[in-house]
Amino acid sequence: MTNEPGWVRHAIWWHAYPLGFVGAYPATVAGTPPTPDEHRLLRMVGWFDHVIATGASGIALGPVFASESHGYDTIDHLQIDPRLGTDDDFDELVAQAHRRGLRVLLDGVFNHVGRSSQIARRSVEAAQGRSQDEVWLRRAEGGGPTDFVGFEGHDALVTLDHEHPSVVDYVARVMNHWLDRGADGWRLDAAYAVPTTFWAQVLPRVRAEHPDAWIVAEVIHGDYAGFVTASGVDSLTQYELWKAIWSSIEDANLWELAWSLTRHDEFLETFVPLTFVGNHDVTRIASTITDPRHLAHALVVLFTVGGTPSVYAGDELGYTGVKEERAGGDDAIRPEFGDPGSAPDERGARILRLHQDLIGLRRRHPWLHRARTTQVELTNTRFVYESVDGDEGTDHAIAVALNLGDDGFAVPAGEVLLASGGAGAGEVEPHGWTIVAR
Repeated sequence: MTNEPGWVRHAIWWHAYPLGFVGAYPATVAGTPPTPDEHRLLRMVGWFDHVIATGASGIALGPVFASESHGYDTIDHLQIDPRLGTDDDFDELVAQAHRRGLRVLLDGVFNHVGRSSQIARRSVEAAQGRSQDEVWLRRAEGGGPTDFVGFEGHDALVTLDHEHPSVVDYVARVMNHWLDRGADGWRLDAAYAVPTTFWAQVLPRVRAEHPDAWIVAEVIHGDYAGFVTASGVDSLTQYELWKAIWSSIEDANLWELAWSLTRHDEFLETFVPLTFVGNHDVTRIASTITDPRHLAHALVVLFTVGGTPSVYAGDELGYTGVKEERAGGDDAIRPEFGDPGSAPDERGARILRLHQDLIGLRRRHPWLHRARTTQVELTNTRFVYESVDGDEGTDHAIAVALNLGDDGFAVPAGEVLLASGGAGAGEVEPHGWTIVAR
């Protein structure tokens, strides 16, 4: 089991994409990008009380460092993006978050950089001259001296040479720099594309200075446990469970979810994954699950199985948005947020209340962080499972009943903690759900 910081046991993240959140990308006025003196990053602080009201305990930020466009084409890892504001604005955001008891997670893009970055420019100059040691980018096999490897077909991005000792030094320095300024951890973007040997060199240097930092890697598929063990990260993104949650509910095939939870339990023997039903890269859960009666089922699973849960900003208010595979295809899922004081409509208020109830249950039962699941009853449209404390010598347990069908069935034995039909209901109502203490 990874030796993650103790505070993570209680962590529930509210994940936001800052450039979109504050209207800095795409630019709201064509040709007039925001300037540092607008201090747009501080707009996020106005939402922190809302985050507290949901029950979340941390802010997981998307890219905030200087970049060419969308944030994942970094040009300076040691400067806050001028479209967001200044380094002082970052310090104020962290101070305001910590004052409220909120942790802050940063998004580090260390697989590649933008072509206009100082690293890229210096590498081009070095490759054309004699200072080959200053080339920090990976060359394409069989290419010329400045034919550098792009990232997944994106020509504007060039891949770092992760075997270069100076790149190891640089990334460790960047991570420690922002942890020194108050960040509590890092999400490692596209970590799956980086050799695990690189992370195994970088992370001990980070932990030597910041042993309480939490490091989570973006990994889509593959040998999750093997990646964690070889790289030294604390956690990674549980995309397998994300896919199983929405597709098993949308297709009324709960066998898929049951199988994924079996896999999920295996991962929990090695590490606690970052779990989610939405993030800045995928269609919003309220658009993915087309039957509004079943949106709650996805959230029930998220908050009743092992993991470190994350809520994508706006999902708790019922935001919709479809990701499209085209230029600008992420814009709909990364919108600008307005005044945090405006009340949600009736639907949004109902979804917010559901999040609050489920997060409240999760906060009252922190043992769910490492819980294992056991199947009790399973059909295409009916799934009852138990979540049991993963620590030996304890007897914490809950039972969760999900019903996607038109017929109700008896509530599992135990005290009803939460239910779609109300705590006094004797059955799991059609298209409903129930959580009971065991």
